[in-house]
Amino acid sequence: MIVKNLYDDVIGTDADVDAAQWTSRRLLLASDGMGFSLHDTLIKQGEELHMWYKNHVEAVYCIEGEGEITEKKNGKVHQIREGTMYALNDNDQHILHANKGVGMRMVCVFNPPVTGRETHDKDGSYLLPETD
Repeated sequence: MIVKNLYDDVIGTDADVDAAQWTSRRLLLASDGMGFSLHDTLIKQGEELHMWYKNHVEAVYCIEGEGEITEKKNGKVHQIREGTMYALNDNDQHILHANKGVGMRMVCVFNPPVTGRETHDKDGSYLLPETD
């Protein structure tokens, strides 16, 4: 059994990754052997993130704040607020925007799992971990 507390076991450790536009507190990582990773992610106020998880699928559940996600393939905009879930089941290129003055807190699940220190590359994706 794996039991972790965000405040006691994650924040302030290597599993707490802070980038210019977001902070990702990684609760489960590849090393935990679950086959997915679990993140508590803060999208900073007013930020617009261009992302394309071409190597991962992701499910996201908004637990605080509001914003929108735009599908790059067709320009369709979806409003995001507390209680909204979206899944990037087709490696969807997208733009995530946290409304100005309001950040968003998201619970994110990635498959394959991340290893811990990943940040977005120039395409807005995470690279796959090196394998032996």
